[in-house]
Amino acid sequence: MKDWPWYSYLVVAVVLFAIVFLMFLKPRNEKIANTKEERIRIENEVNQLKSKKRQLNKIEAELQTMTGTLKELEVVIPQQREIYDILKQIQGLAYDSQLDIAKFVNRGEIDKEFYWEWPIAIEITGGYHNLALFFDKLSRFSRLFNTENFAIRALPRQNDTETITANTTIKTYIFRETVPIKKPKSPGK
Repeated sequence: MKDWPWYSYLVVAVVLFAIVFLMFLKPRNEKIANTKEERIRIENEVNQLKSKKRQLNKIEAELQTMTGTLKELEVVIPQQREIYDILKQIQGLAYDSQLDIAKFVNRGEIDKEFYWEWPIAIEITGGYHNLALFFDKLSRFSRLFNTENFAIRALPRQNDTETITANTTIKTYIFRETVPIKKPKSPGK
């Protein structure tokens, strides 16, 4: 080996370097490259998950807001029939306004898409200003009421407290959680 020319030493060094490179360094470089690719993939996945988490937080906040709004609206349009309470409250409003309810007729519920409409026909006797006070109190009531078919006429026998009679239909609403599924009509019928 001492007699070899200088370039043979160079060839041996290059061959040894190639063996070391192929046996040790190249697999490590591939492992490093694979690890880098995996790290990039995991970072992208983490970023996507963070984005979804932000969206989830936003949706949860929206859901909380909507739940609060629904609770507020349930006072105006409740989800259950409170017939006795409503009749009692309307009677109380009439009494506070110094009116007498002569008739109170429940006309049954009218089925709508997301709610039931509940008309109540009433006949009230009393004074004109007391009637205005009654409707003012009804408008401030926490529950939603609409007044329709309103008619006032003078009483034939009037006294200090009773001068008119009024007929009207007061409508209130009941929210329905489930919407009925409409069946398609058969073409032959």
